Amino acid sequence: MNDQIFETVVTTVAADGTPHVAPMGVRYQDERIVLMPFKPSVTHDNVVATNHAVLNIVTDTRVFAGCVTGRKQWPTLPAERVPGVSLACALEHIELRLAERNDDAQRPVLKLDRVHAVRHAPFAGLNRAQAAVIEGAVLVSRLHMLPMEKIASEMAYLQIAIDKTAGPGEREAWGWLREAVAAKR
Repeated sequence: MNDQIFETVVTTVAADGTPHVAPMGVRYQDERIVLMPFKPSVTHDNVVATNHAVLNIVTDTRVFAGCVTGRKQWPTLPAERVPGVSLACALEHIELRLAERNDDAQRPVLKLDRVHAVRHAPFAGLNRAQAAVIEGAVLVSRLHMLPMEKIASEMAYLQIAIDKTAGPGEREAWGWLREAVAAKR
């Protein structure tokens, strides 16, 4: 399996159709998408219940920062070929079907086959502020695990990229992350 992890957003729906949006690092294994959600996980439970998910490729980093700071409601559109939704802001979405499940008490492995993919907009590239926001979102998601000194030090370094290259969306996302860190202190 390729150990390279790509930061994406996975959308799933519960058995009752309630959508769930979650940033998630994924691996690509040939034509399959590999998810390794920690348990407990709404994403895991939804994929197991419905056998489907949608992978969203986004550059709007507010989704990443928003999800880890309690802003989990994002505009969605119905998926075309699987039960589920895609993010309205996705540059591309890939509709998936569960093909293989290797259960584990802490971190199961879900291998999903591509059912359908749609490109909605061209990829213009990333700026450093987008990468900083994603890295900041990872830090905020680990506030309960990492020493505050490490988080503060890394956030201070990431602030340089925000100051130099952020647009309004990245500045808004960064503000949410800074508020979350400040609230933890």
